[in-house]
Amino acid sequence: MSVEVLTTISPVTNQPILTRNGLSDSDVALLPVFATQAFNEYRLTTLGQRQAIVKNALHLLNSRRDVLARELTEQMGRPIAYTSSEITSAVARGEYLLRVSEEALRDTDGEPEKGFKRYIRKAPIGPVLIIFAWNYPYLILINSLITALLAGNSVILKPSPQTPTIVEHVYDVFMNAGLPDKVIQYFHCGSIIRLESIVQSPQIQLICFTGSVAGGLQIQRAAADRVVPVGLELGGKDPAYVRADVDVRWAAKEIVDGAVFNSGQSCCSIERVYVAEGIHDEFVAAVQDVLRVYKLGDPFDLSTNVGPVVSQRSMDLINTHVDDALEKGAIDATPDNLSFTSPPFNGNYVKPTLLTGVTHDMDVMNDETFGPIIPVMKVGSDDEAVRLMNDSEFGLTASIWTKDTKAGEQLANYVDAGTVFVNRCDFPSPDLAWTGWKDSGRGVTLSKFGFEQGMRIKKRSSQTPELGNIPEGRLVKMGKERETKGHPTDFKKDPDPFSSMVALPANRLVSSAGNGDVFTLSVSTRAICIAWEHGN
Repeated sequence: MSVEVLTTISPVTNQPILTRNGLSDSDVALLPVFATQAFNEYRLTTLGQRQAIVKNALHLLNSRRDVLARELTEQMGRPIAYTSSEITSAVARGEYLLRVSEEALRDTDGEPEKGFKRYIRKAPIGPVLIIFAWNYPYLILINSLITALLAGNSVILKPSPQTPTIVEHVYDVFMNAGLPDKVIQYFHCGSIIRLESIVQSPQIQLICFTGSVAGGLQIQRAAADRVVPVGLELGGKDPAYVRADVDVRWAAKEIVDGAVFNSGQSCCSIERVYVAEGIHDEFVAAVQDVLRVYKLGDPFDLSTNVGPVVSQRSMDLINTHVDDALEKGAIDATPDNLSFTSPPFNGNYVKPTLLTGVTHDMDVMNDETFGPIIPVMKVGSDDEAVRLMNDSEFGLTASIWTKDTKAGEQLANYVDAGTVFVNRCDFPSPDLAWTGWKDSGRGVTLSKFGFEQGMRIKKRSSQTPELGNIPEGRLVKMGKERETKGHPTDFKKDPDPFSSMVALPANRLVSSAGNGDVFTLSVSTRAICIAWEHGN
């Protein structure tokens, strides 16, 4: 197969802006080989050394924030007013994972058992393949990359062809931060055959994929002949339920932001809105008021709220969902807004659209739209709202909007989603697990639990010696091999003031006589060697 040439098309102008060359089949095959070699060395580093590298890399990434923000706007179309915040959030997310890494990676003690040290050791899993999407590329990548590196793994990164420079910057900052050679590698690829070949490599020990359901299933099928974990963060059709007791104008503003930010191109954007029938009309009017002041336009204009969607294909899918709804009886209740009707020429501009009178017979209430569409449906009760929220093949996030927080939290118990917000939306917190239910994915990132995907569990159970009295010594080291017959307790019982000893971590012993003397213990299957030092 010939080497690919990948072209990035601007969503702003629909003109080519970047090209990148893919790798040959033989070069792709070498990536896991190099990753394994690097892993065998990197796994021997201390957590402190790895933490220092990650800390330096995050600092370097943040220092390039303005450059990275402009590139994001160029490549995927998010307004320049918002792109730098992704870098800031990604760095903050990485810093949180850095802070909790020691706790997340430490050994877990077993139940006490006399004569044995029993614990669970967390070992790095090996080379990790991370395939990540274009819509929030820094945030998505940080989720799996930081935990993998802190755990001691090597990584191979495959970015979206839409945002190719992200991986190049990340690689550069980690190399400048002191990461050893080949611990991080990347490749540009648009060929599913080449991608499947690396997924099927026996040296890849974990696959992390973020993207569409179709793409995730394709990766899962490629890995089906291997016993290898595949983490999937896929699509969403995230519902919001607005209860009758809510502050309507406040809820409308928040929900519009949750549905329209990033042109609705987020797996956790609000894509369905259920509103208590008693406040339905008031809520629709409040949403219209919010949309009247939004600006659709050039993403390099600081006053723009909504930029283009990523591609003509995406624009066509969104418009198809809207047309299907209108044909089946929905009403386009979008308010007049000059920017919605006269966007810049040539770009993939889709106006924020408010639909009322929608039902679950419409594509816009079932399939992921991934665009700035707000479909609103009346409901008669909490029970009906929860039933409709759960009537979906997706289960990433959901939100409930109410002044009665206790009632909202109670309803959240019955919503089938990995994250359920009360009076908030579209806000992945680094300290809380990020996970999808149903077709929205499998596995966990973020929080302390996010480290688990990059580790293997190893049980340890080791017999320890029972110490008798130890003769006094004065600046003496002694080691004598002797037969212990499997029970290392055969010591001469000479009374002395240092006879009572207690075990400390890493086989360090300290005299309970209170003088601070420290002894070091080494045990083999046939012998016990004791070295001690007694001060003046």
